[in-house]
Amino acid sequence: MGFLLKKFVSMFLMPLPLGVAFIILGLFFLKRNKVTKAKVTLTLGIVWLFLFSYPPVANSLLHKIESGNPTLHTAPKNINYIYVLGGGHHTDAKLPITSQISETSVIRLTEGIRLYHQLDQKAKIIVSGYHGLHDLTEHAVMQKKLAISLGVNEEDIILYLGTKDTQEEAKAGKKLLANEAFILVTSASHMTRALNFFTNEGLHPIPAPTNHLSSITHPEYTNFFSSYALMKSRIVFHEVLGIMWQKLKGI
Repeated sequence: MGFLLKKFVSMFLMPLPLGVAFIILGLFFLKRNKVTKAKVTLTLGIVWLFLFSYPPVANSLLHKIESGNPTLHTAPKNINYIYVLGGGHHTDAKLPITSQISETSVIRLTEGIRLYHQLDQKAKIIVSGYHGLHDLTEHAVMQKKLAISLGVNEEDIILYLGTKDTQEEAKAGKKLLANEAFILVTSASHMTRALNFFTNEGLHPIPAPTNHLSSITHPEYTNFFSSYALMKSRIVFHEVLGIMWQKLKGI
């Protein structure tokens, strides 16, 4: 229940729902003939949506989060485990496995496999994730299928089933990984929060961020109300709220 409540609450504390809420509140004030309050809240709602859907703003905010950990171009030697954090999927046997797994998860796993080959296929790849609310297939199972199709030896894949979020993924790996360094693969925007969870469990992750989405070299100054930029702002809100929650819990 706590997991679902957390997801439900955070869903509304995002740029788009908050911007729409300001506009609805402004219309409510307008209907009540509170013109000054209506003008303020309607203006706030429009400016809010403009800012967080404006690429230079969204990219700048996201870049600050994504640049916290450098890219792991070369895997350190003597690494025995590569932990690839889960994402999302939807099971549909009519589609190729690459279409059933979310883009984020495909990119994460591909990065893990890249490092796996650098280690001459001598490391184990750990995949994790649960089945979700409307899909009976565990995400870790889907990632295993994709990994095998991309040339990973089946005996080199370890599954952690039933892990609902990053904190549970960290706890699941505690027994196996407690005494040695391992590579941790996740999205660049998510890496700082993930490292907090893993180090809080006494683990020794080597960050390998991937799926970088911010683009500060192409600011797109003339692109207004971009849905892609709004998505990037949503990622920023999600991670900032997550880090704030960690601090409240003492992680």
